[in-house]
Amino acid sequence: MAKSKFEQSLEDGAHQQIKSLVGSWKGTSKTWFEKDVLVDESPTEAEISSILDCRFISYDYRSSLERKPLAGKMIIGFDIPYQKFTFSWIDSFHMGTQIMQATGDATENGFSILGSWGNPEYGDQLFGWRTELQIISNDEIVFLAYNIMPGEEETKALETILTRVI
Repeated sequence: MAKSKFEQSLEDGAHQQIKSLVGSWKGTSKTWFEKDVLVDESPTEAEISSILDCRFISYDYRSSLERKPLAGKMIIGFDIPYQKFTFSWIDSFHMGTQIMQATGDATENGFSILGSWGNPEYGDQLFGWRTELQIISNDEIVFLAYNIMPGEEETKALETILTRVI
């Protein structure tokens, strides 16, 4: 019997790639609010777990920003029909009470996805937010995030380097 597209992806495709991330991670997060001005560097702990037989993964992290605790969650998946990586992201700092949806393409060693966020206090235009995952090895990953102000070039906002604990 032929394998389903999901079974094939889980064996040697995008779902195999995200499944390989399941585990416990520790590292460091850096935050920038302005170009080239590092605001904070804090320890980070993360747990990546499988959801629905690895159709998705949950990336749950805890860190701090300027000594104030923060936590977040990304539900990450790969949309087989559209051949795109996707995520939904919430956290206690950047997103407030919003949920960001993002989608994008595979890269050589992970993905690059683009979402947007806004607030009527800042006007009608939405800000862009590009997130990259770089899988350096089985035991090291890097999340990078870039803020895109309306009409401006993107600037690095976050860099989280994680090493597998378990």
